[in-house]
Amino acid sequence: MFSKGILLSTTVAVLLTACGNNGGTGSSAISTSHMDAPEKTGAVYRANCVSCHGSDLQGRMGTQTNLQKVGARMTKPEIVEQIKHGGRSMPPQDRLTDEQIEGLAEWLAGKS
Repeated sequence: MFSKGILLSTTVAVLLTACGNNGGTGSSAISTSHMDAPEKTGAVYRANCVSCHGSDLQGRMGTQTNLQKVGARMTKPEIVEQIKHGGRSMPPQDRLTDEQIEGLAEWLAGKS
């Protein structure tokens, strides 16, 4: 059985991974209720995260990649830390700027 800390780490372990970067060629408008990100943040998400986390944050690689309620499981600082440093199956997202990471974390922390 996983501890809460391991489960949280695993849940976001693939947060915003580069497991299929589409190079930003995805749709410019996602009209689902979960994808209410500000324009720039949505573009970062589509370019770097959609292939693992899905176009509706539903997760495409198992339940641990579902981000629809990630804000109920993790704080903004925890999300920032996970994106920056990775963990378990998620590599660090060192190609994202601090501003991009902050935007993603702010938006995702509101998902509860």
